[in-house]
Amino acid sequence: MKLKNIVAALSGTLLAVSLVACGAAANGSGSAQGGSGDKTYIIASDNGFAPFEFAQADNTYTGIDMDLLDAIAKDQGFNYEVQNVGFKMAVSSLEAGQVDGVIAGMSITEERREKFDFSDPYYDSTVCCATTADSEINKLEDLNGKNVAVKDGTESQKWAESIKDKYGFTTTTFKDSATMYQEVGGNSVACFEDTPVMAYSISQYKTTGGKEGKNFKIIGEVSPDDAFASQYGFAVQKGKNTELLKKFNDGLANIKKSGKYEEIVKKYLG
Repeated sequence: MKLKNIVAALSGTLLAVSLVACGAAANGSGSAQGGSGDKTYIIASDNGFAPFEFAQADNTYTGIDMDLLDAIAKDQGFNYEVQNVGFKMAVSSLEAGQVDGVIAGMSITEERREKFDFSDPYYDSTVCCATTADSEINKLEDLNGKNVAVKDGTESQKWAESIKDKYGFTTTTFKDSATMYQEVGGNSVACFEDTPVMAYSISQYKTTGGKEGKNFKIIGEVSPDDAFASQYGFAVQKGKNTELLKKFNDGLANIKKSGKYEEIVKKYLG
């Protein structure tokens, strides 16, 4: 066997071991019995993207994506196991064929369509810029000469990168929202995030008296018809798992019709 083939084989094995290890440590959803099928689908997700997926005190995961997946699985009668490994790892593991699907507030883009097949959209989102509530920065123009935080591989990062020359700011990239938020008020004066995620964090701060969420304010947001506004979708590998994709779409249609979808979204976003 050629050296490059040995290296490739070892890399694939290490990726699989790493994914399983992360899943075992962070997986809060476990498996859900939706029916009598023998196959259990492995679904990767983010590990911190409230209100779509986030850890509770007992290290189990909840959120819009988790509840939607559970409702769809029960409607369609399939079993699943969620591995909350972080957004970048979730996407790369799907690309490598280590998991069957990804649900992680994943925006449907033309670039991603080249690698993945997406379900029907299940949520319409925009992206925004936010800073601390007591900051003197109140609009994008105030970012001139300053640094902002962005999350790697997201549409909000793309928006930030597309306008940074116009508004004269620099960016620092982070792997997850929690770390990115901690940066705001320190080495970065603001951050870019999906609007529903930021709005949820702000509302949590207000409703819990500061015990949860962030005391932030939104200073800029794209419009719903902007190129950086997006729709979230469930993803599988290109040309594979068509049966799972159909089950997701059929289940999504059914829970929308029954009112379950609206119930789930209102539970987290009001």
